[in-house]
Amino acid sequence: MIRWAIIFLVVALIAAALGFGGVAGTAMEGAKLLFYVAIVLFVISAVVGLMRGRRPTI
Repeated sequence: MIRWAIIFLVVALIAAALGFGGVAGTAMEGAKLLFYVAIVLFVISAVVGLMRGRRPTI
């Protein structure tokens, strides 16, 4: 999911550089949304992992 957020961010930066304001704004909002969803899912996963007592594998 972080990969998609980075892709949307790159699309937004390229669109902004080329002057496509609407596309840049939409892509930036998509990047922000995906980034926040990924962070929330990570935190939920970390809390559940701690509550189960499992050690994370590296």
